[in-house]
Amino acid sequence: MNDINEKENDEVKENLPKQTITNLLLTGNLVYEKSAEHLKQYALSVEQYNVLTVLKNLKGEPANLVTIQNSMTSKMSNTTRLVEKLRLKGLLTREQSQENRRKVEILITQKGVLLLKEIEKAQIRKEKEIMKSLTKRDMVTLNKLLNKIRQ
Repeated sequence: MNDINEKENDEVKENLPKQTITNLLLTGNLVYEKSAEHLKQYALSVEQYNVLTVLKNLKGEPANLVTIQNSMTSKMSNTTRLVEKLRLKGLLTREQSQENRRKVEILITQKGVLLLKEIEKAQIRKEKEIMKSLTKRDMVTLNKLLNKIRQ
């Protein structure tokens, strides 16, 4: 009997990394889908929202494509395409630097800032809704563990 329990415990331990990664992927996809569904009403993708947030956090300082790419939650995002779509919507500007013609300066527009302001309260509610089954302590622990995985 003891040998059977030990064997089962060994199998669980062996599968634990795979189960954990699968669980992280499923949870990440769920959060992404809920966020995408919420942002759809503002005609924004999660990645476009991320670009606007990065630019807003620069407080009027221009960014370049590398700065934006490095701040993206998904490093697979096509930053050039995202910036162009947002420019066409009037939510940001993209201009060549006067000092260095190879350098492109990207700034959020007033329209972009106002859109983020409009989204903000609803976004906070959505984030709380997604995380409602966790206590503050759970979230602190989860954040510590997720940061630990990425180190």
